[in-house]
Amino acid sequence: MSGTDGKLGGLARSLLDPRTYAHAFRLLHFASYSHVQQVRRLNRGANVSFAPNVSFRNAERITIGAGSHIGEHSVIWAGNSTGRIVFGEKCLLAPNVTITASNYGTEPGTPVMDQPKIEEDIVIGDDVWLGANTVVLAGVTIGDGAVVAAGAVVTKDVPAGAIVGGVPARVIGQRGTKGGEPAS
Repeated sequence: MSGTDGKLGGLARSLLDPRTYAHAFRLLHFASYSHVQQVRRLNRGANVSFAPNVSFRNAERITIGAGSHIGEHSVIWAGNSTGRIVFGEKCLLAPNVTITASNYGTEPGTPVMDQPKIEEDIVIGDDVWLGANTVVLAGVTIGDGAVVAAGAVVTKDVPAGAIVGGVPARVIGQRGTKGGEPAS
C-alpha cells in the first residue's frame, strides 16, 4: 500500500465516522451554546475582554465596566431574581475567580438544598484587581483601587485602595504605600 492509498483510506474512514459529523455540527452551531447566550445578555462597556471558558449565570443582571478583563475559568453568577453584580471600569480578574450573588440559608432542621436562597448585590469599584482563585460572596462591596490577594474569600466590604488577603479576607496593606504595608 502506498502513502497515497493510506491517506485516502484514512480520509474515507474519517468520512464514515459519525464523530466527524458530530464535531462539525458543534462547530457550526457554536453560537447556540448556552454560555454564548449568556454572554449576549451581559451589560458591558467598551473593550471588555474575557476568556472563552468564563461561566456566566443570569447575565442580564451582570454589568461589566469598560476596559475590564475576566480571566480563564472564572465563574460570575448573579442571583436568579434580584442579586446583581456590577463591575466598575478597568477591573482585572485573574483565572479561577468565583463571584456569586446568592447563597443558601442556614436554618437548623432544614436541609441546605431546601433552604431559601439569599440574594444580595455585589459592587466592585473601578481599578480593582482580584487575584487567582479569589471568591467573592453575596452582599460585598469592593472599593475603587482595591487588590484582593490570590485565594482570598471576601465575605465583607473592602475599603477603597485596600489590599486584602486570607480566609476570610482582611486588610493586609494599602495601595500606594511602599511594599503595601498596612496604613497606620
